[in-house]
Amino acid sequence: MPHTVTCDGTSLTVEDVVRVAREHAPVALADDALADVEASRSYVDDLLDSEETVYGVTTGIGELEDTAIDAGDARQLQENLLASHACGVGDPLPADVVRAMMLLRANALAKGVSGVRPAVIETLIEALNVGIVPRVPSRGSVGSSGDLVPLAHMARALTGAGKVRADEGTRPADEALAEVGIQPLTLEPKEGLALINGTQLQAAIGCLLVQDARRAIATACITGAMSVEGLRASRWPFDERLRQVRPHEGACRVAATLEALLEDSGIMLSHRNCDKVQDPYSFRCMPQVHGAVLDAVGHLAEVLSTEINAATDNPLVFPDDELVISGGNFHGEPLGQPIAYVASCLAKLAVASERRTSHLLQGEDIELPPFLTTGGGVNSGLMIPQYVSASLTNENQALSHPVVADTVPTSGNQEDVNAMGAAQALHARQILANLETVLGIEALTAAQAIDFHAPIEPGVGVKAAHARIREEVPALDGDRELRPDIRTLAAMVAEGELREAAEDTVGPLLTLEDI
Repeated sequence: MPHTVTCDGTSLTVEDVVRVAREHAPVALADDALADVEASRSYVDDLLDSEETVYGVTTGIGELEDTAIDAGDARQLQENLLASHACGVGDPLPADVVRAMMLLRANALAKGVSGVRPAVIETLIEALNVGIVPRVPSRGSVGSSGDLVPLAHMARALTGAGKVRADEGTRPADEALAEVGIQPLTLEPKEGLALINGTQLQAAIGCLLVQDARRAIATACITGAMSVEGLRASRWPFDERLRQVRPHEGACRVAATLEALLEDSGIMLSHRNCDKVQDPYSFRCMPQVHGAVLDAVGHLAEVLSTEINAATDNPLVFPDDELVISGGNFHGEPLGQPIAYVASCLAKLAVASERRTSHLLQGEDIELPPFLTTGGGVNSGLMIPQYVSASLTNENQALSHPVVADTVPTSGNQEDVNAMGAAQALHARQILANLETVLGIEALTAAQAIDFHAPIEPGVGVKAAHARIREEVPALDGDRELRPDIRTLAAMVAEGELREAAEDTVGPLLTLEDI
């Protein structure tokens, strides 16, 4: 069983989030976080007793901030906040995203400045540990005042309202909680607002995106190296002397990875004295293109390391200073901008992959048959998968438009500059899924090109990846339906199987520590 991940508001890592979201690592609330949590709650209770004005506790929210709430309605306000904000639309978020949201909200509350009881955090953690996953619609957040709408759906399930995921469809949350012996939360003043006010949807997708993007970049290096072999392109652009005089970290790591994958290549030796001077950019500039993506993902990981240990609701409670401060820690701009940056980079990675695929299909100058098929004319070979790659690449180009450059005001213009980071994160997630298929198509095409060079063998890393592909997808001897092959290879990319095959031969590629 994976080791327990502890919520203390300060030490959570991106890798911890992935382990809880996808590997169901157990979660616990740190004992040393309890004192601060209890102190902030006690101070909120004192303010209620003294009838102080506190936003979202004794007032309405948003444009209704000046509307006073009677003490007798303070608890009802919290329930109403969850009910009124639970109005999301669209397909439900995947379970791993929701689990990450739950963990991140628990960790933010454990920081001890949100004014909630320990029971709120403990209920979130208990639900995680027994596998309760609220049904959360994917659309509805503008990324400021936090991801209010999706978090309302998440939190409402903990009170016994709404729906949770089941083996088939959904079921009422109260039934699911009763079945596992969890007492539904009865919200105290401030707690509803604290549960829904934060950037946890954006951060959840961001953490999972970091892991998946790292895997995709490593795989793009593998499929790129396979394409280099297939096209009989040069390995000189990856030479260490070039990276020493322009030492961007990502480019250096990618170039070193490509050299390792191409080591001991018989195909390289077979054309070392050819007349070709330079290869197309999609081959020659892989260190620069792939490396820029690697650096962008590294920056996002750094931002997330701060964000997932931050207090992101409003207002925040500082009992030692006897203050409740209203601010903007909920605003998603610090996440939305780097996610947009990564989305654009992943889209460009797909462009480079699709271009390499296209070049391989026009390899007459290196004695590859058009579209990598014998009997061309009767057989179309791998002509049409490139259409699919082109379609997905074009879709990615549209999705990579920076949503965060726009805004639509909300709450009577009180919230006049919204981050739109949640939409940006959802776009990035789709771009990544499309990229995985584009890389799968490149792998399909490059493997076929390498087959035509037999019996001359490729480099050791490429050879291992090629062999793994051929365990699942046979060479194309004549036309057949290629949809199953594309699906298989896209899944292999997403699961990191090509990376694992290459790493068994050449060692770790672009590991987490490398970034």
